Amino acid sequence: MITKAYSSFFKELAKNNRKEWFHANKKRYENDVKMPFIQLLEALLPSLRKWDERILPDHKKAVFRINRDIRFSKDKSPYNTIMKAGFSPKGKKSIYPGYYLGIDAENVHVGGGLFMVQPPELKRIRDHIANKTDELIKITQQKGFTQNFGKLKGDKSKRLDKHLLPIAEKTDLIYNKQFYAFAEFPLEPFYNSESLTKEILDHFGQINPLNTYLNKAFS
Repeated sequence: MITKAYSSFFKELAKNNRKEWFHANKKRYENDVKMPFIQLLEALLPSLRKWDERILPDHKKAVFRINRDIRFSKDKSPYNTIMKAGFSPKGKKSIYPGYYLGIDAENVHVGGGLFMVQPPELKRIRDHIANKTDELIKITQQKGFTQNFGKLKGDKSKRLDKHLLPIAEKTDLIYNKQFYAFAEFPLEPFYNSESLTKEILDHFGQINPLNTYLNKAFS
């Protein structure tokens, strides 16, 4: 289970984001951060795989490294101050809809849907929305969805193909280039508590109909 020690490590890392400090505190990272985070992923995976059996059962395919990619960044801090995981068919960098989890020193970040959409997939998704417009509107207006996430999020295009313009009169979601839900809640109330797993799954459960809907655009 995640404890206060998890938060303490990341708060200190934020002030000492250097390789020397990290290596001197690597046992703390392994015991207080990485191990409980992986245990949480393993607790989540059975439920996620019931929703989509294509999600891989190996937590290693979901978790992101704590090391930052600093090749093209002005910020040369070598480590992330958050643990992150992505659950999608074929792994965390899949083109398919999935679920996102991030936990930093203070907050739990949960989300899902499609974050990175390339033009060929975007065309298929928009055509799917054009054919099943009311279904998407219903999913994104469900009480549980709006209470947890508000509106469906994502960058929007400025222009649309002409044949899609009538759909825009029903919903501006047809302009989206991304289709995801995102929310965060405080970590502290869940220290030493197995209820964190349930809380995350409750959020993911509200995203599941969206992912099921989006997946149909790929079939």
